[in-house]
Amino acid sequence: MGFNIAIDGPAGAGKSTIARKVAGELSFLYVDTGAMYRAIGLGLLRKGIDREDEKAVSASLDDIQVSITHESGEQRVWLNGEDVTRPIRSEEVGNMTSRISSYKAVREKLLALQRKLAAAHDVLMDGRDIGTCILPRADLKIFLTADAGVRAKRRYLELTDRGISCNIEEIERDIRQRDLRDMTRSIAPLKKAEDAVEVDTSHMTIQEVADTIIRMAKEKMMDASSQDTGR
Repeated sequence: MGFNIAIDGPAGAGKSTIARKVAGELSFLYVDTGAMYRAIGLGLLRKGIDREDEKAVSASLDDIQVSITHESGEQRVWLNGEDVTRPIRSEEVGNMTSRISSYKAVREKLLALQRKLAAAHDVLMDGRDIGTCILPRADLKIFLTADAGVRAKRRYLELTDRGISCNIEEIERDIRQRDLRDMTRSIAPLKKAEDAVEVDTSHMTIQEVADTIIRMAKEKMMDASSQDTGR
């Protein structure tokens, strides 16, 4: 069993950016579960499936195969054999994913793959319900959060840097709506695990957040090592 770190939090809190950095510095395998759901969302969009039709979504999953690989420390996401690491980052895919990720069939499709990775490696996994559902026994659980306005600005800058035209007010509205959907969904809602440490990133740099998590991880690993030695 590997050492597992779970990072949860709402959209735009910096989970993926922080997780990649922390995983790299700790030499952990990084698993972006949100990207896996986004790949399914992209597959459904391409098939023209209505995101509100849970029955149609569930019936389409057999034709959608998702896998991940790691190249030079970077995660690549594959949809039916196609590298979709970049296409899955659009707002359209994000909105589709926020809805379909609440469906039981979608979650079950990815759960086994996620847990298999965590059992075999030292893993840092980020998402909405890692510490509460996917890896409830994770060695360290972090709940990243930030003000909705701050998250909207970050997303706006990310999209404009990529040359994508967008409106910051619309982005903030989408973020607030996504938060509500994620927190009120009946299956695996977004919430802080009881034993998670909350980190508000609103006024922290990426490096400050990463350093905070790395320090906590090293303390946990030292504690675990001491316990093993004392047995």
